[in-house]
Amino acid sequence: MDKPFWPNRLPRALVVPESTLWFNLEVAARRYPGKAAYLFFGRSLSFAELRRQAEAVAGWLEAKGVKAGDRVLLYMQNCPQWVVAFYAIQRLDAVVVPVNPMNREDEFGHYIVDPQARVAITTADLAGIVMTANERVPAAQRLAHVLVTRFTDAMPAEVAPEEQPNAALLGWLMSDPPLPAGATRWAEALAASAPTHVPQAKPDDLALLPYTSGTTGMPKGCLHTHRTLMPNVIGGGLWGHASAETVSLGVVPMFHITGMLYNVLAPVYAGSTVVVLPRWDRELAGRLMSRYRVSHFTCIPTMIIDLFGSPNYKSFDLSSLRYLSGGGAAMPQAVAERLQTEFGLTFAEGYGLTETAAPTHANPPERAKLQCLGIPIFGVDSRIIDPETLAELPPGETGEIVTHGPMVFKGYWGHPEATKAAFIEIDGKAFFRTGDLGRRDEEGYFFITDRLKRMINASGFKVWPSEVELLLFKCPLVQEACVIATRDAYRGETVKAVIVLRDAARGNTTEQQIIDWAREHMAVYKVPRIVEFVDALPKSGSGKVMWRSLQEREQAVRPAA
Repeated sequence: MDKPFWPNRLPRALVVPESTLWFNLEVAARRYPGKAAYLFFGRSLSFAELRRQAEAVAGWLEAKGVKAGDRVLLYMQNCPQWVVAFYAIQRLDAVVVPVNPMNREDEFGHYIVDPQARVAITTADLAGIVMTANERVPAAQRLAHVLVTRFTDAMPAEVAPEEQPNAALLGWLMSDPPLPAGATRWAEALAASAPTHVPQAKPDDLALLPYTSGTTGMPKGCLHTHRTLMPNVIGGGLWGHASAETVSLGVVPMFHITGMLYNVLAPVYAGSTVVVLPRWDRELAGRLMSRYRVSHFTCIPTMIIDLFGSPNYKSFDLSSLRYLSGGGAAMPQAVAERLQTEFGLTFAEGYGLTETAAPTHANPPERAKLQCLGIPIFGVDSRIIDPETLAELPPGETGEIVTHGPMVFKGYWGHPEATKAAFIEIDGKAFFRTGDLGRRDEEGYFFITDRLKRMINASGFKVWPSEVELLLFKCPLVQEACVIATRDAYRGETVKAVIVLRDAARGNTTEQQIIDWAREHMAVYKVPRIVEFVDALPKSGSGKVMWRSLQEREQAVRPAA
């Protein structure tokens, strides 16, 4: 399908190098050895030092038995050590398994067992979760080694006042919980010798196994090779006018495919600098963008909304910003207009999934449309089809978005049937079924309208109701649970749990007790913000919970704004 609009400055397709992610770091370390790759509360990590540390950690991993193809868990909030560990794993031709640092013990065990990981790299604040989860899995499937770092390992001895986050965030960063028995300190790994293994990975070798959930069951690993990752590594820079002169604010989580692309992969390829924030702090973000003359900021709309909510936002100097992009949720029209009026900035939304290594669609910054997914990017063929008949639909009609492109994953780890179901063939090409409903206008821009998949989008975080339900069923108060989406003025959507209590809990259980239990057993963004108790859930003749009827009732009570 021809693209009615395409920026004249850009090629339609990319010539992707036949090289690997580790090679990208080798090149950057040679080209820009003394240049800051990452800035963390005022302390710089140069490209040469990034490579040196990655080689040392790779040496430690090799000594612990990690070899090519092995899966290694990476479980921490944004920090330079995340990047060091990522490239250390790549140095051994092994596979990175990024894990959401919001996950709790009940969730983490799946990431040990499913990818058959033997080593995890984490931070001190999360090490206890790793150890507890590890003790709960069968002995034969447990992790053999855990490497632990502290945030202070990459911070300056004293944080300058202008670099200091809020008190709660600073206290968390400076904390140093006891090292769990059997774990290894980061300093020991940094003291290791470089590995004897010579990198031999090929473009089609597995490099990354990020997990995504579906409508049923537990999260599934997405098979990404160097070849599926490189198109967006290169294309992202071209699309957004990035170069070695780029300075970006790295606050979108690195474990997430978008944060990984724009904070870990693309900057190393380009030789640019990332100012790292482990968690969102609007005051600090504003000061850092002003201080370091940040030129690129990939974010979610709620961050911009929060930044505008600061009493100090007019004092932030955002004049250096050239490219403001993001996705995960639509940017409200009023906020987009304020960005344009007050700062002359256009928010360029994009669209992609873990299965597509982040974007398949993006708004050209020079011709962006608001609340729009954008146009298919380099080498991408995207169609709108009838989800039932699979027939292609013309512009203006709503159907399922399907995508063929060089960044599409190779399938789900250990789930051949799910992989088969995820693709259809059109014109002799394999198209990935996104499960999202959308339409295409006459200029080739795509707009999302709904989801076929049962998913909640809370401030850009994808919440899969089936996963939350499986966790809620572990609660001793809960007999049955159905999780649906409800409107939220700030998050766009949030999580609601419709609960049938066990007989013994009826009459003496509050909604807050369910919420408190959930906070202890699942990532905070999955926790139901609203709980409703009912005597019974609606069910079909076959006994299946009719979640759609509950969802439709909720939408009638709380319609979209």
